[in-house]
Amino acid sequence: MTPRSDDDIAGLRIVGNRHWGRWASAVLVLLLLALVLHSMLENPRFEWDVVAANLTEESILNGVLMTIKLTAISVLFGFAGGTVLALMRLSSNPVLVSVSWAYTWFFRAVPMLVQLFLWYNIAALYPRLALSLPFVGEVWSAATNEVISPFSAAVLALVIHQSAYAAEIIRAGIQSVGAGQLEAAKALGYRPGQIFRQTVLPQAMRTILPPAGNEVIGQLKTTAVVSVIALQDVLYSAQIIYQRTYEVIPLLLVATAWYLLMTSLLSVLQHFVEVHFSRGNSQRRRNWLGRAVPRQESEA
Repeated sequence: MTPRSDDDIAGLRIVGNRHWGRWASAVLVLLLLALVLHSMLENPRFEWDVVAANLTEESILNGVLMTIKLTAISVLFGFAGGTVLALMRLSSNPVLVSVSWAYTWFFRAVPMLVQLFLWYNIAALYPRLALSLPFVGEVWSAATNEVISPFSAAVLALVIHQSAYAAEIIRAGIQSVGAGQLEAAKALGYRPGQIFRQTVLPQAMRTILPPAGNEVIGQLKTTAVVSVIALQDVLYSAQIIYQRTYEVIPLLLVATAWYLLMTSLLSVLQHFVEVHFSRGNSQRRRNWLGRAVPRQESEA
């Protein structure tokens, strides 16, 4: 075969792969999306004017605040309790291991709605709550219904439910840290508390954060179950309005819009937290679009 000359090579034109299948699938998906959007916008039964009018209605905004409050409290105390349960499960004490396992097994097995009803009706089992001290006697007593309000019942159910799931997430993250890291920390003279805070936790966070972020978003949506005990979250606020106006679909779209907004903000926050804890990772990180980011660029 005669080798090509430099002039022949210079005259060659590079033709890229056109990926016809990729373009065809993209056009098909965009066409279907356009049809769905056109149907939604042109269908008068969606009543978008009613949606816009109720999006910032006072009771809806109060429901949004209640949803955020329930999510923040349940996530904060749920993950705090989950950390304790995870450490109990990883301890060498068989009693602590058994109690942690039983707690996680029970509260992950019982549906959230059932737990909520149980706490809401706990007065049927314990009509009064009391605190007694040895040699002193009863120092505090109150009717259960005065203590367990719809809000406190919702908080108890959400925190207990969240801690059971958080325990497994945190336990998996701690176990992902190599034993060599712990041995190196011990060789440097670190105390157990220092090993956990400065060696185990920073590395475990890379494994914990993705499922933990999903769990937080899931918990925000789980708070919708509190509407069954007449606690005014976003969904219950929408229900109150459409029971009066009979505009069911527009008010459900209002609740949907707020849930989309809140979960989107949580997703963005999760991304930045994951980027923070992935610093120093030897693998190339990816930006929010999924494109690879060169290490030197991400370090700048």
